[in-house]
Amino acid sequence: MTVVVWIVAAMLAVAAALALARIVRGPGPLDRMVGMDVLLSCLIGGIGLEAAANRHGTTLPVLAVLALLGFVGNVAVARFAAGEHHEEDAGGGTGR
Repeated sequence: MTVVVWIVAAMLAVAAALALARIVRGPGPLDRMVGMDVLLSCLIGGIGLEAAANRHGTTLPVLAVLALLGFVGNVAVARFAAGEHHEEDAGGGTGR
């Protein structure tokens, strides 16, 4: 069991490092948001791995709150990005 836990932890660490690289490099805000979403998913997976390895369920509310936070954050950024897209279309005046 411990070998599987270490392998999964290493895979989560690699995924988190790659997501952190995406956050730092960009190039745009939506790319950074996807990186933050992946990093949050890795954090949720790591906490879930720790809970499964130690056989306790006290961290389930924390996992639920983190998942809800990620969902609400993604919806907020998507609405913000869609608003910017509509503003660019509306104010163009390209002579159509």
